[in-house]
Amino acid sequence: MSTPNFFDIQIIGERINPGFKSTKALFDTSDIPGIQALAVKQAEAGADYLNVNVGARAQTEPEFMAEVIRAIQAVVDVPLSFDFPSLSVQELCLKNYDAAKARGRLPIVNSVTEHRWDLMDLRKDFAFKVIVMTSERVENGVAKGNKTADEAASTARRAVLRLRDEYGMAADDIFLDMSVSAIVADTEGLNRATIDAIRRIGADPDLAGVHIMGGLSNIGQQLPPKAADGSDLKHGLECAFLTLTVPYGFDTVLGTPWRGYVPLPDDNYVLANYRNFLEQTGTNAIRAVRKLYRA
Repeated sequence: MSTPNFFDIQIIGERINPGFKSTKALFDTSDIPGIQALAVKQAEAGADYLNVNVGARAQTEPEFMAEVIRAIQAVVDVPLSFDFPSLSVQELCLKNYDAAKARGRLPIVNSVTEHRWDLMDLRKDFAFKVIVMTSERVENGVAKGNKTADEAASTARRAVLRLRDEYGMAADDIFLDMSVSAIVADTEGLNRATIDAIRRIGADPDLAGVHIMGGLSNIGQQLPPKAADGSDLKHGLECAFLTLTVPYGFDTVLGTPWRGYVPLPDDNYVLANYRNFLEQTGTNAIRAVRKLYRA
């Protein structure tokens, strides 16, 4: 797998999502011009895709979902990613997506898991790219969460080979979504396991060409915004994670396009403390997080 540099990182714009209070307000008032403005802002900030999630209204008011898709495509030519676990909602999204308005580019179905594989039934009628969650697997017919690097990497490998062999999907059309955990509650080495899984996936010749991605906003959840040196702590943690994973093939971020990402030097305060955190478990991990607050 070729090693991307930071300027090659793709951004899937995350803001059209009711998880953001300002966006939820747009949905609650059916503010279509406001949603369009948010789409334009993300596209102008460099988003390669726009993730679209209108929450429960996608199922209770499918016409609203269709209206949002048409409205977004009326103002931007960026391809869309549809973020719903429902087969019927994804079908509605794909029916209303106009590839011509995205310069012929395919949409993304987000998120497929081993126990939500029915979303791939849509492949019979539609062409699309896919985001596969590596955080979950099916074992003896039961869905289980992945906590180790081996579990995540094995899930990723099974999914990619199945998509390739059974559906004829090209590697470039497959995104592997890695779970990025909040460090404030990570006493089990979940961050370390994710980075190790990324390394394994990036080194697997059978997976060459797939995209490795993740949502970075969770990593600094529940932490204060500033580090002891006054720097943007959460942004620093996101850049620290990328500094360690981009060399392994991590090339796509589900995030806010205008945040901007840069590699950090080895002596960077946040990077040094994040590296130390990755070596710890249990209460030692909590102590390592506390060091982020100290001068």
